[in-house]
Amino acid sequence: MTGAGSAEASGAAVAGVVCDIDRRYMAAAVALARRGLGRVWPNPSVGALIVADTGGAPVVVGRGVTSPPGGPHAEVNALRQAGDRARGATCYVTLEPCSHHGRTPPCSAALVSAGVRRVVIGIADPNRRVSGRGIGMLRDAGIAVTVGVEAVACRDLHLGHSLRVLAQRPAVTLKLALSADGFIGRLGAGQIAITGSLSKRFAHGIRARSDGILVGVGTVLADDPQLTCRLPGLEGRSPVRVVLDPNARLPLGSRLVRSAAEVPVWAVVANAADPDRLGALARAGVLIIRVPAGPEGIDPLVALTALSARGITRVMVEGGSRVAAAFLRADMVDEAWLVHGPASLGAGGVLPFGAEGADALAGTGRFHVVETGIWGEDHYVRYRRKEA
Repeated sequence: MTGAGSAEASGAAVAGVVCDIDRRYMAAAVALARRGLGRVWPNPSVGALIVADTGGAPVVVGRGVTSPPGGPHAEVNALRQAGDRARGATCYVTLEPCSHHGRTPPCSAALVSAGVRRVVIGIADPNRRVSGRGIGMLRDAGIAVTVGVEAVACRDLHLGHSLRVLAQRPAVTLKLALSADGFIGRLGAGQIAITGSLSKRFAHGIRARSDGILVGVGTVLADDPQLTCRLPGLEGRSPVRVVLDPNARLPLGSRLVRSAAEVPVWAVVANAADPDRLGALARAGVLIIRVPAGPEGIDPLVALTALSARGITRVMVEGGSRVAAAFLRADMVDEAWLVHGPASLGAGGVLPFGAEGADALAGTGRFHVVETGIWGEDHYVRYRRKEA
């Protein structure tokens, strides 16, 4: 990034004034932070850049992403890479630097000690108990602070963290593959290939960026899925596999249970589930999460709250018709990807939302289309929850 933005990037811009180069560097920090999604929970995946003016064009001298729990935060990783070049530089960070001592020292203090001149922040910390403290610490030290650059992108990036703090639940992404005639499968037919390889690769990318992937036990009984990320080079990025299983019907011989030692499996069960079944699953390596259940089974919010309490910030829901309908009915969907394949399934097809078709999503009035596109012979529609 070169040209007229040099003085602005080096700290000469007035605090609170946002210029194009600020937006460009923050967009780069957001892209950097996305690399950590699914790897650093319960912490948010933050991106940080240290940009110095070396006498000519501004230069990125440090890059950082949040480390896995217990490791340094993004700002510290970026400062370590920058070294002495951080003095007088600008830090771009997607989330307000922390101001408290936890497993690691406060990032705001690290920025002050490093001698940065300016800090550009995407969004303030959503936790009302600490929001603004990091900003105040920086300003008290004489550092110019600008807040709200690329705020929409940063809110999207940190939605899981914000919801966990404010609503005690993770962010939910629903993904469904539909035939040309609007079905997600055929009754009693098990797994059916509906979409092509490009769509499947994309779905595995969502898995890699999620903390957990959730299905109902009906999907396990019908399809015996693995629910892992199988993209080359990202096999180690598989999320926690979560099964909504009120009556503990998860088969001990399923591929999920047999691989529980390699990739975690959590079963969310009703308090009244059979103790013998629960004991057998626990001995097989499945983490049992007991929750209250009603006549309709486990309420999605109850399940999500239990997952949030264990650190999960982002969940991909890839279950069948019942789970999709339950989450939509409970208003527990924040984003949805509907991927339509080219072939029809015909008689015996299963609708995506119980007795309702794909139009049920748009029919709620809570979502708007933010993206459409084509992957090979498939086409997709991406929905996002409307902001209040």
